[in-house]
This record gives sequence, structure tokens and C-alpha cells, in this order.
Amino acid sequence: MRVFCRVVERRSFTHAAQDSGLPRSTVTDAVKQLEARLGVRLLQRTTRHVSPTLDGEAYYQRCLSILADIEDAEGAFAGAKPKGLLRVDVHGTLARHFVLPSLPSFLQTYPDIEFYMSEGDRLVDLVREGIDCVLRVGTPSDSDMAARRVAMVDEITLASPAYIAAHGLPQHPDRLAGHRMVGFRSSATGSLLPLEFIVEGTVREIIIPAAVAVNAAESYVSAARLGLGLIQIPRYHAEKDLAEGTLIHVLEDFPLTPTPVSLLYPRNRQLSPRVRVFIDWLVKVFARQNSENALQ
Repeated sequence: MRVFCRVVERRSFTHAAQDSGLPRSTVTDAVKQLEARLGVRLLQRTTRHVSPTLDGEAYYQRCLSILADIEDAEGAFAGAKPKGLLRVDVHGTLARHFVLPSLPSFLQTYPDIEFYMSEGDRLVDLVREGIDCVLRVGTPSDSDMAARRVAMVDEITLASPAYIAAHGLPQHPDRLAGHRMVGFRSSATGSLLPLEFIVEGTVREIIIPAAVAVNAAESYVSAARLGLGLIQIPRYHAEKDLAEGTLIHVLEDFPLTPTPVSLLYPRNRQLSPRVRVFIDWLVKVFARQNSENALQ
């Protein structure tokens, strides 16, 4: 059942074999034996694509429920700890600031979990790509995903000393004529994200000219360091630049609304024990970090 589910999710015998640590021939034989025992065809196979039949899709949903029950039953024994491969996709800056520094303690607590982390800020098909959960900044918009908010992060407006020397220190969001921003192109919409300010209790979105536009967080910050425009990023991402003076906090009287950080996972799939403990652990990591920041 586990092998069959992985083939359905990955749409590939080869990828399912790699995920399961099995020879491809073993995976193929397992599915054939399953079909022979059930007396139905579970998968449609072509040279490039594997997809479930109607019977296969129905059986896949039952398998998910059964396998989740098995994991719960095994995990109910005293002292039993989650094990197996955990696949997580994380935005790069979150990975380096929050996940990786605390990861050794997680793996020490759960030594039988094998942790795989990919980095990105694009939308991913969790089921198709074999990902268990995704950590993202921003308001979740995918209705097929269940979301658990793990933190709210403060965002700030920044400019480099070179930019301020060339364009002056911005004083008010309504007086940004002559200023420039570094454009950040949304992977979801393809549009440039506006600057956002809270002015007299009202959220205001403002677009000013952008000589440079990027779609990656590190390039966004690098462009600001080079004096190419104003940017808005989470405060945690700017800590080093603020300390070194390579970026300066501007328009401090006009803050941004805090941005949610959420874990997303398939809505129709019961969470495995290893995913549940990872989510609970990550909530504590962010809570501890927020508490430390509040004391500083």
C-alpha cells in the first residue's frame, strides 16, 4: 500500500522507487501483485506518465486512511517515536534563520526521522512532488491545502546609505515622488508587489517606479544594498544589515502589517506522526524566537 501510494503521488515508478529506497523492479512487481490480488487495474501506464484509474484513485484514498491508522496504532505504544523520511519545502530565509539553527535538537529528539529540506518560494504541488508540508511567508491562498499559522513576523522598510545620499531620506508615504523601489515580482501573480504602509490606521499600498525587478529574496536585498531602491522585508532578515549599517530602517512612523508564516499540508490527508511532531516543534521554535526578540 505504501509503495502504491507513492507511485500515485509521484506519478512515476522511478521516483517512487527512489523515495522508498527500493529497486524500480521491486516497485513495479509490488503494484502488479496488488492489481492481481484485487483483480482490477489500478494504474494507467504510458512511456512518460503514470496515473490512477478510477478504481486506483478510490483505492488510493482508502490506503491513505489505512496507513494513517497503522502509524497511529504503532505510535501509541509507550516510548515509540515517529520515524521515516520527512520532506519539507521552506522559503530560504526562513530555513536559515529559524529551521536550520534549531534542527539539531529536533533530530536529537527524533533520531529515526530522516529530514529532507528543499528551498523555494514558488507554489508546489505537495502530493505530486512528494512533499509532506511547506513553510511559507504570506497569506495562504490555496484552498486545497490546510494551513497552520506558526508565527507573525514584523516587516520594515529599508534603504541603503548610498540610496539616501542620492535620493534623500523619505519622510512620508505620500511624498515618495522621485524615489525608487526594488521591484519584487510575485511567483503567484507575476505582478510587482506594492509597498505597504499603515497611514493613520489605514493600510495603504503604493507603487513607485522600479528600475530593477527580481523574484528572489536574496537578490532583492542585494539590490537594496547597492542603492537601487527601497525594499520591505521581515525584520529578522535585516538584522545583520541593520547592525552593520549596510541598510537603514526608514519611514519608521509608518509600519507594515505583520506577515503570517504558515505551514501548509494536504487537506485530505491525515497527518503522519512525523509531520505532526515537526509542526508542533516548529511552532515552539517560532514562539521562542518571538519571545527572545520581545526581550531585546
